[in-house]
Amino acid sequence: MSNKQGDFIWYELMSRNADAAQAFYSGLLGWQFADSGMPGMDYRIGSMGGVPVVGLMNLTDEMLENGAYPQWTGYISVNDVEDSVKRACKSGGGLLMEPQDVEGVGRFAFVTDPQGVPFYLMTATGDTSHSYAKYQPAEGHCAWNELLSTDPDASKQFYCDLFGWQKADEMDMGDMGMYEMLRQDDYLIGAVMKKPSEVPTPLWNYYFRVADIDTATTFAAANGGHVLHGPTEIPGGEFITQGLDPQGALFAIIGKRSASA
Repeated sequence: MSNKQGDFIWYELMSRNADAAQAFYSGLLGWQFADSGMPGMDYRIGSMGGVPVVGLMNLTDEMLENGAYPQWTGYISVNDVEDSVKRACKSGGGLLMEPQDVEGVGRFAFVTDPQGVPFYLMTATGDTSHSYAKYQPAEGHCAWNELLSTDPDASKQFYCDLFGWQKADEMDMGDMGMYEMLRQDDYLIGAVMKKPSEVPTPLWNYYFRVADIDTATTFAAANGGHVLHGPTEIPGGEFITQGLDPQGALFAIIGKRSASA
C-alpha cells in the first residue's frame, strides 16, 4: 500500500549537535543510524530493525540566526505539494520553504499552520513509509501524533480541510479541556488538545514507542535529558514520559511498565 494523502510519513530531528543526539536516541529507542548519502549534507537516517524511521540533521548557522531551535518535525503526505501549499496559506498557514525536489526522495515544502506550528508537506517517491505504526504497536516507531494548539477548533478545521482527516472520538480532560482524536481513513492519526500553559509555544508532539517505559525514562535522565513528567499512566494501561533531550528538543515516549515497577 503506497503513501496516501494525509499520512504521516517521516519524522525529522533538527539538532544543535547531531553526534550527541544520535548517541542519546540510539540508547533511548534502539535506532541504528547511517549516513543518507545526500551529497554535501550530513543527513542521517535512523532505522529500527532495518526499517527507516527518522531523519537527523544539524541546524545550520543560518537556521539558528533566523530563530530555529532543536525540534522534532513531521512530514505529511500530499498528492500535490504546490496545491497543498496554496490551500494551507489560503487557510491561514504560512510558507517557510518553497517547494523543492530531493533526488530519489521526493518533493516537499516547509509550512506552518495558522497557529505557527511547522510541518512538512511531501510527495515521496520510493517505498511506502513505516515511520508511523498505523495498525500495530512497533518499538522504535512513532505511536502517536499529538497537536498542542492555542485554538484546537481552528486547528482541527485546518488539518481536516487540508488532509481529509476526520474527528473520531473525544475525551474530557477536565480543566485541560477536550482531547479530540482524529482519524485518517481506517486508522487513528493522532489528537488535538488545548496547549497547556506551561508549554511555551503550540507544537506537534510525537510519541515513539519503547520496550520498557521505566528503563527508557531512567536512561533519558541519566544521559543528559531532562524529564518533564512521567512515567504517567494513560487510558489503556500504557505509560508516557515527556522530556527535553540534551540539546533541548522536546521528546515523548510511550510503553508498558516493567512488572517489577
